[in-house]
Amino acid sequence: MSGEGEKVGVLVISYGSRAAAMIDALCRSEDYNVRLFVADKQRNPFNVAHAEKHVVIPDLDVEKICKFVEANKNAIDFGICGPEKPIIAGVRDLIERKTGVPMICPTKQYAIEESKVAQRYLIEKCCPEANPRFKVFHCTDYKTVTDVKKAVWSFLDEMGDEVAVKPDKPTAGKGVGVWGDHFTSREQLFEHFWSIFESGSDVLVEEKVEGEESSFQAFCDGKRISALPDTRDYKRAFDNDMGPNTGGMGSYMDKEDWLPFVTKRDREEEEKLVQRIFNELRGNGENEGLRGIPFYVAFMHTGEGSKILEINSRPGDPEIMNVMPVLKDDFVDVCFRMIEGTLSRVECEKKATVVTYAVPMDYGDYRKSYSGDRSVDLSGVHALKEIYGDNLRVYPGSMELREDGSTYALGSRVVCTVGIGETIEEAREISLDGIRSIDGALWNRGDIAAPHYIERSIRKMKELRG
Repeated sequence: MSGEGEKVGVLVISYGSRAAAMIDALCRSEDYNVRLFVADKQRNPFNVAHAEKHVVIPDLDVEKICKFVEANKNAIDFGICGPEKPIIAGVRDLIERKTGVPMICPTKQYAIEESKVAQRYLIEKCCPEANPRFKVFHCTDYKTVTDVKKAVWSFLDEMGDEVAVKPDKPTAGKGVGVWGDHFTSREQLFEHFWSIFESGSDVLVEEKVEGEESSFQAFCDGKRISALPDTRDYKRAFDNDMGPNTGGMGSYMDKEDWLPFVTKRDREEEEKLVQRIFNELRGNGENEGLRGIPFYVAFMHTGEGSKILEINSRPGDPEIMNVMPVLKDDFVDVCFRMIEGTLSRVECEKKATVVTYAVPMDYGDYRKSYSGDRSVDLSGVHALKEIYGDNLRVYPGSMELREDGSTYALGSRVVCTVGIGETIEEAREISLDGIRSIDGALWNRGDIAAPHYIERSIRKMKELRG
């Protein structure tokens, strides 16, 4: 699908639909003939179909990934890493040191999602008004359960019990507990707290902030950040925001850079806050260690301004799938400009997008267990492209291509559909049509970007602002 121009070899470190979306954008280049070298968690059918060379590294071990790059380094011009585990483990540092292949992801030093505690201290230094009130419970500071419980109770007295409890290290969005959502008593809260604390992890307990959430992402060339349109994701497993937290069941993006429930001024505030954090990390001049997407920020918009819930140092999943299909710039050019330090701005089409994930029967506590058929047939959704054309994208994630050509669901989010339209509702209908056309023992939320959700968010922000 890529152009007939200059040949460009690209390494993609893949886990899930996020990488498929980036591969799709790379292969749609009109100016470059893209050759893909994919290091994958499994035989993702989309990635296998597009890759010149494809290797499966189930644990995404950085040493194994580096050996794959070393064997192909003369054909690879640059690499991209989507998942957080290799970034935190220093995959960029290792590959660049051993092969000289430039990587588009932060270095280990700037993988700031490695520690939620360090993030809070960084935000406190750069933009304290965006920090909720918080307290860090270091696992080495307390000798007995009674001691730590007394300290937690004291902080709960200050907060009126309304807190979020977070592990210091990343847990793919599934380790956070929030008062009123995951527990309604101090004993339940402490049970969650202790499950983290006794494993030897520091625990962050912070004020629960009321508002509406959005996700902010930005490309970075080390000199400047180039913000992408805001998105809204859905973490809870079931319709009506019920059930356990997941990696994300879907997301939406409006045709403007901001979402319907926030204002242009809110968006500008987001950019200013992230810029201040970037300035602190960049230092004087530039900092190539921040190259890639060093800022995928969860914001909570409140009556007192925008608060930062967390910062990740990689593309969002599902949020990046909202953006990549409507990227107006050639993604290969964007990558080269990040490496060269010349990326001043990234343009997107003025379109709305909606992502819906289909997941296995035993995902998100939908069923406790499932031992039935896990085969998945995508022929129906691909046939829909005759109706919708490029306004429907299909990105396999936790799906495996077998030697006989059949495809099977694995344990996590299996496949997503992206609908693209002039309005959020049009995009939503396309995405849902796509997800309904997938044959297999899968389920999905049916209310991603539903009009009543968006209206509720708009009303809530009006109430919070008085």
